[in-house]
Amino acid sequence: MNEPLAERVRPKTLEDYISQNHLVGEKGSLTNQIKKGLIPSLILWGPPGTGKTTLANIIAEESKRPFYVLSAINSGVKDIREVIEKAKQSGGLFTAKNPILFIDEIHRFSKSQQDSLLAAVEKGWVTLIGATTENPSFEVIPALLSRCQVYILNAFNKEDLEALLTRAIKEDTLLNTKKINLKETEALMRLSGGDGRKLLNIFELVVNSEEKEKITITNDLVMSKVQKNTVLYDKTGEQHYDIISAFIKSIRGSDPNAAVYWLARMIEGGEDVKFIARRLLISASEDIGLANPTALVIANNCFQAVATIGYPEARIILSQCTIYLATSAKSNASYAAIGKAQQVVKQTGDLSVPLNLRNAPTKLMKDIGYGKDYKYAHSYENNFVATEFLPKELSGTNFYTPGNNQRENSLKDFLKNRWKNKYDF
Repeated sequence: MNEPLAERVRPKTLEDYISQNHLVGEKGSLTNQIKKGLIPSLILWGPPGTGKTTLANIIAEESKRPFYVLSAINSGVKDIREVIEKAKQSGGLFTAKNPILFIDEIHRFSKSQQDSLLAAVEKGWVTLIGATTENPSFEVIPALLSRCQVYILNAFNKEDLEALLTRAIKEDTLLNTKKINLKETEALMRLSGGDGRKLLNIFELVVNSEEKEKITITNDLVMSKVQKNTVLYDKTGEQHYDIISAFIKSIRGSDPNAAVYWLARMIEGGEDVKFIARRLLISASEDIGLANPTALVIANNCFQAVATIGYPEARIILSQCTIYLATSAKSNASYAAIGKAQQVVKQTGDLSVPLNLRNAPTKLMKDIGYGKDYKYAHSYENNFVATEFLPKELSGTNFYTPGNNQRENSLKDFLKNRWKNKYDF
């Protein structure tokens, strides 16, 4: 009876699963694999409350496989080994129906815990399904990540969230005894921050606080019932993304006071030091770049330092790095350059590497012209020779436009002196 609404209405089949059509819709990348029972080891990456655990349960149910669950918060290497041993015995080796091991919040596992999964995944004793809210490229060890497919779950949109509420009202045995009118949903959406689980549990709190059989859900009703139940800083909710956004925009806007304020909000909320330091690293390259290349060095040293010492001392290092980046000259020229280059690659495809730039490790390659007429820059004055390095179809295309700051102005002079008018520097 105490089971929360989100658990009571958790979908049991793919047909009932809401959203993520790119994965489990009619033409979803996982749909056929689930229907055929040919499930690879995979990582489900997405914001909180978007159906990662539900999807793992459905996959196990649809494929008729034994299902084992571990939470990274309270499981150690011993627990992992015990579950793997059970899985080996229940599944039998070399069968298509090997058990599924679901690990929630896999990003919280240490390297040794993740290492203990490798053999089981590699030998097919279990099919691993990991769920994470953090980028698996940062949080999952390369050896394990290379053995898994990564599938991204999108945040719920307004229509998805309203569909969750409508289904709950219709299908839940406790809610469908009442007459509930969803007149306004904006407050529910805002408080949930796109988290389906949180949405349903807030909704249940509001409904249960009303003793009437007829209940009209309005924004005022929701806010009066929830009041101050929302925390100052929710590491997994909407504020997590809003505050990190304000933090980075303050650095980009060269306002150290605002940047340190938003940093303090995250620190007081218990935000992961590595999450903050990673964003500083990105900002150092995206927003400062070649206007001050030392910013990237400082940010990288900051990341390594805070990962080593942790809180509370890490706050000092984060503050130093934040203020350094906020007061540094700014340029997004490198960021813009790779964006332009990637767009051209998408439009033009795999253009041939010019013959003179190709490597020629064999005699045959030399005979057919690989490396012929290549001009070695160090054999020329100023270690430079005006030659062609782009595919001929893109000759003269300018991707990098130096920013207007002291250092990049000198880079512009250097490049213009070398290339004259070729790239319009």
